[in-house]
Amino acid sequence: MEKLIVTPINFLDGVVTILDQTKLPIEIVYLEMKTVEDVYVAIKELKVRGAPAIGIAGAYGLFIIARNSITKTPKELIYEVKEIGEYLISSRPTAVNLEWAIRRIISRIDILIEKVDEIKRESIINFILNEAQMIHKEDEVTCYRIGEYGATLLEGVDSVLTHCNAGSIATSKYGTALSPIYYLHDRGKKIHVYADETRPLLQGARLTAWELMEAGVEVTLITDSMAGFVMANKGIGAVIVGADRIASNGDVANKIGTYGVAILAKEHGIPFYVAAPFSTFDLTLEDGNGIPIEERSGDEVTVIGGRRFAPLGVDVFNPAFDMTPCKYITAIITEKGIIRPPFRKNIRKLFEF
Repeated sequence: MEKLIVTPINFLDGVVTILDQTKLPIEIVYLEMKTVEDVYVAIKELKVRGAPAIGIAGAYGLFIIARNSITKTPKELIYEVKEIGEYLISSRPTAVNLEWAIRRIISRIDILIEKVDEIKRESIINFILNEAQMIHKEDEVTCYRIGEYGATLLEGVDSVLTHCNAGSIATSKYGTALSPIYYLHDRGKKIHVYADETRPLLQGARLTAWELMEAGVEVTLITDSMAGFVMANKGIGAVIVGADRIASNGDVANKIGTYGVAILAKEHGIPFYVAAPFSTFDLTLEDGNGIPIEERSGDEVTVIGGRRFAPLGVDVFNPAFDMTPCKYITAIITEKGIIRPPFRKNIRKLFEF
């Protein structure tokens, strides 16, 4: 996995930079995040994307809020961070990792309110930065462990299909769905990856195909509508995808098109795996029907590369995600182990472990 030298988020000498994924695969461009608005726009416009990665970006966003604040007292600083943190959460509603990371830090600085007479502003700023860096580092370890566990499911598999991008640039490093593939690749096991292009924003074509090629993994790009034919004719041994939110019963929200891929996998008798960290689970939801599904601009569907391909004024429905019922999921791969049905019972059990 050490070949994966391109990281989506970096912090060095007080400077936060993010890889502008809208420029890939043509250019590798890093943007400096100077203000909270920079972070909000980067998340909203998919310059940084992937549930774990936007969680990390949000965490560093709280540090930027605190560093730039002109409030006079430590208590005012804490209240400002909490208030603007809610603004950051609103940038993308479906992926729960963003809210999880921000609320984790906010819950911990809440404790500091009781000690505001004893601490200085700089101590609060440093505390937030340390928490953000901890979230960043923890995600790297988490993704590596997902790779280890997931590899046990793919050892006898020669070809897999994946949808969207759940690789190194969607996390701190290694990825979720692609982590087991990288883990096995580094140990000499070659797996051929079929990557759905993932309309409408082509994350599979622009990002997954690019990063797999960079890592030396054999990859074939297909259109989304080819998935069923490929499953029937190309010896696909498993389908593996990431997740943006997982309900307590195992229903999964992921990039639009995942639901259809899961149905096709079931029809062809192919195991369908979801790889995600514990921070992606939302145990407040009984099932996937409670997951908020982000809807985005119709221009993402009607315009490609600045050129319009649909009639001007046509009505467009553009949900960014869909919900895959747990009955189509073979197993969920986490940093604590592999969860199999019955999901509600076994998710709870692993959370308590």
